[in-house]
Amino acid sequence: MNSGHKPIGVVPLGEVCELTVKSIAGHILGYLHLDALILPPMERPAYAYNERRHQYDAGVIITAMESLSFPQCDKIVGIVDLDLFIPIFVHVFGEARQGGRAALVSIYRLKPPASPSQESLNLQMERAAKVALHELCHLYDLHHCMDRLCLMHFSGGLEDLDQSPLYLCRYCSLYLRDALTIKKRREKAAEKSP
Repeated sequence: MNSGHKPIGVVPLGEVCELTVKSIAGHILGYLHLDALILPPMERPAYAYNERRHQYDAGVIITAMESLSFPQCDKIVGIVDLDLFIPIFVHVFGEARQGGRAALVSIYRLKPPASPSQESLNLQMERAAKVALHELCHLYDLHHCMDRLCLMHFSGGLEDLDQSPLYLCRYCSLYLRDALTIKKRREKAAEKSP
């Protein structure tokens, strides 16, 4: 599908299950109707490790990702299998800067506690897709939604995340569509100007 926009780059940082990466790319296309491009894996972001917390600083990783050039992509979603935090939370499933260029998803805490099975892998991939789509929408300037039946509703834990749908409410859908339309107009205007 060609939405008229550059694709969303999906990049594993370190060792991440290839199936999870493909699932996230597929969900970006299937639910947000945006093309996704799986990029070659990058190194594990050891530079973001915080020895005091024994976790990885999501903000540091996003800053590093935003400093890299991905000219073929509109936005970037990085995927890690590391325990992430931001200073105000004990841990996060994902992080994005509102209206920014790069988002981050961690599958570290999305794994079900049961032994590995197809069912637990499916649940992990669904959770990762929800986090990725949610964070990607923040990149298009969507905020948290009060509607519990919206992907943009804040998920404070796995129970909230599991109850969250994979789709946006009517209002958030319209907001995303408008944000993409405005972006396309600005890009066309920029191409025409000398």
